[in-house]
Amino acid sequence: MNAIVIAGGIPLPEDPLYIYTEGRSKAMLDVAGKPMIQWVLDALSEAQKVENVIIVGLSEKTGVTCAKPLSYVPNQGRMLANIVAGVEKSLELNPRQEYVLIVSSDIPALRGEMVDWLVEQVEQTPADVYYGVVPRDVMEQRYPNSKRTWTRLKEMEVCGADINACHVRMATEHLDLWEELIGNRKSPLKQIMKLGLDTVLLLLLRRLTIQEVVERASQRLGINGKAILWPWAEAGMDVDKPHQLELMRADMENRLAETPA
Repeated sequence: MNAIVIAGGIPLPEDPLYIYTEGRSKAMLDVAGKPMIQWVLDALSEAQKVENVIIVGLSEKTGVTCAKPLSYVPNQGRMLANIVAGVEKSLELNPRQEYVLIVSSDIPALRGEMVDWLVEQVEQTPADVYYGVVPRDVMEQRYPNSKRTWTRLKEMEVCGADINACHVRMATEHLDLWEELIGNRKSPLKQIMKLGLDTVLLLLLRRLTIQEVVERASQRLGINGKAILWPWAEAGMDVDKPHQLELMRADMENRLAETPA
């Protein structure tokens, strides 16, 4: 399966990370001596089930490396446009491939075995979209100070993962809807509003399980969706704020210290 790494984000002056990036790419922030995206590329290099890697939003000039064949696509200016351009490049590389991984460049703790695990989930159950969530207890056991935004379900609280998968046809269908959902990706409540007032109320009352949310979303959006319940916090530990950047810097320094010389 091909992996599309989304790396087009450049924090604006009002963004909390601007003091670190100063107009440069967020993906290139230093984390334990490497650009943040390089840790993600290292994980994709380790993954046995990844064939090609496509970086959207950076160029060869960055000097990042990957053990898998690496392609670059220019930043398209919007998240959805970047994903669509990445899928188009993936189809150019392998027209017969049906699914792609969509990977954020700001989850440096990701590991190769986690990537392979997600691909296995896709191989086992065909669907249009695979949306990952990390349970609160999983996240807080691994990263007690992560300060994620939680969606409260009947049986658990979850946050979104930053590595997901989809069928390639999703890059040509429902684009207006995807644009709105992706635009509200940092606000679960705004995303859920697209599923109808009844769903919002049931969620606020914690009356829906994760499977019931998936079923309602699939019916409302006209797709076959599948929730991926991650057993690893690393899939959802992204870097949006300074304290998360410092947390991940310390975490990756610890990983380096534990790696045999």
